[in-house]
Amino acid sequence: MKVNDVEYQGDNTKAIFYYTAEERVDFRELIKKLAEAFKIRIEMKQIGVRQEAARLGGIGSCGRELCCATWMTSFKSVTTTAAKAQQLSLNPQKLAGQCSKLKCCLNYEYDTYIEALKEFPDQDLILKTLKGDAIHQKSDIFNKQLWYAYVGNPNNFIALSLDKVKHIISLNEKNKKPQNLEDFAEFIEEKNDFGEIVELDDLNRFDKKRKPNNKSRKKSF
Repeated sequence: MKVNDVEYQGDNTKAIFYYTAEERVDFRELIKKLAEAFKIRIEMKQIGVRQEAARLGGIGSCGRELCCATWMTSFKSVTTTAAKAQQLSLNPQKLAGQCSKLKCCLNYEYDTYIEALKEFPDQDLILKTLKGDAIHQKSDIFNKQLWYAYVGNPNNFIALSLDKVKHIISLNEKNKKPQNLEDFAEFIEEKNDFGEIVELDDLNRFDKKRKPNNKSRKKSF
């Protein structure tokens, strides 16, 4: 059991001890000792980790005081679905707040992203060209850009506008294939490598430090 805060009533006849615990706690003996020490009625109240952060307060990664400690009055469930819709990397260290749960602010713009995504094609949809098939890599929702890469060349990302992607999809639906994606590209990102990639079930895989490229090191004479 971890005692987080103590709240006295205005007439000083009762004190409420707020605590967090992973399991059920038998605190009957503790109440007796506390009542004997403070000479008032004692109440033990268990709270969750979000309520603990709200009572203790603090500064979030945004540099502002925690929302739960300032203006929030209720806690809405937050899931990784909100992070995925906003194209955020599923890195628990970055998505978790001081309560070690997903940040409440992930829900703030979720509805806006969902509304914007309605006009985007399914990310599993493959663009077919004479040069080869291309798969979706990432999206910039509010700039309405999508990046695709050829199946045989996953290191080169080709940025296409949403209108161009819809045009290519309409051609594919008519069993037509454009020559290539480069003719529709706004720009192309060329990457030599992606550094070290760990197991697929590791949510931190994209935050691993890249290994230095020996070819790029300066020679010493």
